[in-house]
Amino acid sequence: MLQLNLTPFPVLQTDRLTLRQLRHTDAPEVLSLRSDDEVMKYIGRPRAKSMEDAMQLINQINDRISNNESINWAITLKGSEKVIGIIGYVNIKKEHFRAEVGYLLDIGFHRKGIMQESLYAVIDFGFKHMMLHSIEAITDPNNDASQSLLKKNRFIQEAFFKEDFYFEEKFLDSAVFSLLVSEFYAN
Repeated sequence: MLQLNLTPFPVLQTDRLTLRQLRHTDAPEVLSLRSDDEVMKYIGRPRAKSMEDAMQLINQINDRISNNESINWAITLKGSEKVIGIIGYVNIKKEHFRAEVGYLLDIGFHRKGIMQESLYAVIDFGFKHMMLHSIEAITDPNNDASQSLLKKNRFIQEAFFKEDFYFEEKFLDSAVFSLLVSEFYAN
């Protein structure tokens, strides 16, 4: 079984980004992200409505990190503390050496390669340091940008589930993508 130790928190650096732990001082940005209808358009989670909701989400994320259950990073531009997105492994199946990656990004930073940089760093960390064998991503089938990002990183679509997810009084479809460690590092 996969053994995780997420302490100390692993800060990741890319050419333009720092991926760090969420802090209570990030609550305004978390509220902005999680309440934005465009950012949350394809994410079947309740919208944040208050600073209290944002603080509760930060506490939940950090508690799960402390318990080695999951990990999320705040995405920031180098030299800035402002959170422009969140990325992480939201569901870790330790017995299968598999984790689900999830992400969201401020609309003002779309189409700038920010999520590509973030995703690559998180995948690399997952395979090299967490010792994952596979990573999955569950997307809304209408989220072309997310599916394109996943395919660019060698994910393949494994499944399509019709109306398998109930959110806001609607049944939604899901597309499941996966990536094996051997495929990510293949030439």
